[in-house]
Amino acid sequence: MIVMNVKLDNFLLFRKFEINMAYPKKIVGSGIPEEHLKDYPNFRYKKLITIMGANATGKTAFGKILMGAFNFITREESNAITGLIDDKTREASFEIDFVFPADRKLVRVQCIFDALSDPESGYSTKDIHASVWNQRILAYDSYEKCAGRINEDEKTTGTYMEVLETVPALTWHFEYPFATDEKRRFIEPASRTMYTQTLKETLQTLDPRITDVTIVPENRDAYNIIYENRVVMINKGEPVDKGVLSSGTVEGIGLADMITSMRMRDIDFFYCDEKFSHVHSDAEKAYLSVMIELLGYDRQLFFTTHNLDIAEMNIPYHSFAFMKRNDNDDGHISVTYASEFLKKNTESLKNAIENDLFTASPDVEGILRLAGG
Repeated sequence: MIVMNVKLDNFLLFRKFEINMAYPKKIVGSGIPEEHLKDYPNFRYKKLITIMGANATGKTAFGKILMGAFNFITREESNAITGLIDDKTREASFEIDFVFPADRKLVRVQCIFDALSDPESGYSTKDIHASVWNQRILAYDSYEKCAGRINEDEKTTGTYMEVLETVPALTWHFEYPFATDEKRRFIEPASRTMYTQTLKETLQTLDPRITDVTIVPENRDAYNIIYENRVVMINKGEPVDKGVLSSGTVEGIGLADMITSMRMRDIDFFYCDEKFSHVHSDAEKAYLSVMIELLGYDRQLFFTTHNLDIAEMNIPYHSFAFMKRNDNDDGHISVTYASEFLKKNTESLKNAIENDLFTASPDVEGILRLAGG
């Protein structure tokens, strides 16, 4: 699946928020090949969305909402998404346009959550309304052309459980720098050999003291990280003794999970959220290059980072989105695209970010005033 457009209203700090993953024309010399549906060259989509912005501008929150929506659509359990509604006395809604390449369909999923007179009572079936539209992708369609044919009268309605059952299966992998039961923190790969190799190459890049990674035969979820003088076991993607491993090495375990998912090619959508806080810039760029290479056709990666060196990679400007909080709008989140400001490949994206062209840098005046004593 590919995510083409997302609208959010009244989820966390997102009010009437929209982010779009289409782009208007083919980029010559792009470092990201095949940014269109296979066999549909006019149906262009951003294969990589690099989300940047200051702290507390919604990068992680956006991923949480997407993950909650995906879980809700897949399992039809309302708690996955209603817990993220900001003001339960107001109506909330999300709308996501998905592309399912195997079916050659654009599917729009819209869910509306009624305002509650008593927020403590929780949401019942009658408070949640779901609608689904299906539109066939034609040979010369762009996203805009296909979406333009969606007709309000041609939607599937009913109870949200009945409606969401009509949505094709979603496959995703989210990685965060913190543990949560809701995300796919660990996926047992079909090939333990491939996972072991990926884990070894990933962790040795981050910590050269590691000499090997081996399978624990008696536990299908466990692996041993071998040092010269110690062994650290990881079980279901988590180190048994976190105190022994560096922060970067712990983050590397999640990266190995995601890269294995990419190599196995059984997952279509990836959200990698700030997994490189304790990793050298060159290593982060190398990992991102590998992820891009592994995507191939009809897959997508959302990648959040604070690393300005990413802007110097051979990545098209349309791949960069900047989130910021609007002081004149109760601190709600908006998004700006680099491609709205930079039109020529010769313009420096890194310089534009450093000069705060996208008004997405943190306000440091307060902390600087501390120097005055």
